[in-house]
Amino acid sequence: MTTVPAIASAQPRTTAQMRFPDGRVLEGPLGTTLEAFTRAYYAAPFTAIAALANGRLRELTYAPLGDESIEPLEIASSEGIRIYRRSLSFLLVTAAQELYPRAEIYIDYSIPTGGYFCQVLGDPQFSGDELAELEAHMHVLVEQDDPITRVQVPIDEAKEIFRRRNEEDKLRLVDKRGKDQFMMYRLRQRQDAFYGYMVPSTGYLRQFALREVQGGFILQYPRAHQPGELTPLRDAPKLHAVFREYGSWLRLLHIEDIGQINEAIKTGRARETVLVSEALHERKIAHIAGQITDLDHQARLVLIAGPSSSGKTTFSKRLAIQLLTHGLRPFTLEMDRYFLDREFTPRDEQGQFDFEALQALDLVQLNKDVSALLAGATVQLPQFNFIEGKREAGPTVTLADDQVIIAEGIHGLNPALLPAVPEASIFRIYISALTQLNIDRHNRVSTTDTRLLRRIVRDAAHRGWTAEDTLAMWEKVRGGEKRNIFPYQEYAHAMFNSALVYELAALKPLACPLLLQVKSYSRSHVTARRLLALLNLIEELSADVIPDNSILREFIGGSILSDYLPGKVWQWKFEHENCDV
Repeated sequence: MTTVPAIASAQPRTTAQMRFPDGRVLEGPLGTTLEAFTRAYYAAPFTAIAALANGRLRELTYAPLGDESIEPLEIASSEGIRIYRRSLSFLLVTAAQELYPRAEIYIDYSIPTGGYFCQVLGDPQFSGDELAELEAHMHVLVEQDDPITRVQVPIDEAKEIFRRRNEEDKLRLVDKRGKDQFMMYRLRQRQDAFYGYMVPSTGYLRQFALREVQGGFILQYPRAHQPGELTPLRDAPKLHAVFREYGSWLRLLHIEDIGQINEAIKTGRARETVLVSEALHERKIAHIAGQITDLDHQARLVLIAGPSSSGKTTFSKRLAIQLLTHGLRPFTLEMDRYFLDREFTPRDEQGQFDFEALQALDLVQLNKDVSALLAGATVQLPQFNFIEGKREAGPTVTLADDQVIIAEGIHGLNPALLPAVPEASIFRIYISALTQLNIDRHNRVSTTDTRLLRRIVRDAAHRGWTAEDTLAMWEKVRGGEKRNIFPYQEYAHAMFNSALVYELAALKPLACPLLLQVKSYSRSHVTARRLLALLNLIEELSADVIPDNSILREFIGGSILSDYLPGKVWQWKFEHENCDV
């Protein structure tokens, strides 16, 4: 007979218990905030900035109504640094309003060393003295530890706030929430819209600086892997030039925020927007092909590198086609031919094979073969047997005078890849979805999120992966990019921004069903909810209007270039002309 446990009447509890990752349990009165619980949990210094409560991202102002499992998040976490940057932006906008009420701040794009490039709209840019005064005022607000509170505002009141401040970009999105109330944040006398959580007060925002640069200023913030310091600014003129170019493209399209792409879709201008965006891409690819051609056959090796889901494959094929129009025949050289035998592959910190390390390639053989090919010699290329984990003999190749090698790989910008090859022979191209439509003047759309959405859609279509699978390995992918690609951006001779102004609208109907399947108890659920919240602000766009050679087709399917292998005909010719029969 089953023993029934004793059950007795009890009074409702007036306390809640918080269980932390190390097993410690803290108890406090109902209504106690996560900030109070985490402060009691931490030994000094207190470094939490938010928390996961029963797996859901919560602000520290959240007061649990029952027992929960708590995981404090610091700036070093991906969500923690997002909250810090968002809160710091609010601090900047509020301080600027108090000192310079006529100045309209526009937060444009992020920079690699940790910061946002910002501008003053419609007014002269801040001088060095004005920036020093603004930074000092921000520090005053930090020392005062002013609260940052979330408030629900009636829709009509929110619209009036934005009308009064001439913030048409924010006004366009008020109705997208689909609710009678609009969630805003208040800091001192300013109420504003920010699409994500905040720190409880300004006292959390001690690491920042303002630096004057050409055309605006930089709001510096700490990076996730160095939360206690600011990285010195590093000049990146080529990268900034790409951002300025994209800004001019947006002005040409008369679309500079998500609300405007929504209007274009709703008013029947979507097809025109798509076609002009694609034409701008084609014009840029043609320009890069012209740069290579203008070097009068000196550049015989084109190296293409970029982070995951940048569209490298489609870009390299479209570049090859443009080179053919200049009389240059492409020859594709796959870098994975030069993997070391598995037993010699380096390992990462976890003891796993690190196939992304530069040392995973046989650099000596690679340099020898490329040098010989460029000199007109006949070379037997290796090929890698991934099943056996060993290199084998591959095709025999000789290049003609009008041929150009195109090689795509994560190390393409690293000077250590081909030190034996003369620099004059190499043309390096960096490709990434470098910038994206912002939500509004104060709320950026992370370009990393754009690439992540591309990857989720592609992995589901071509690998059978769930969104949870892709999200689970994304941070590891990002780590490899930070080590092997981003430090070498400025070595590129040309940069290509693969972002398309309409792409989030086209990705939405494909990505949302995948994101909705992420389990609520999964570690990836927080990211999935954030991406869904972003996509909910955007109107859907049918894939029918997207050209079949678009870079976006690499991810959503239907690319006319999927089976096109640049130089395959010539490669077959040279392989068979040089084989012994």
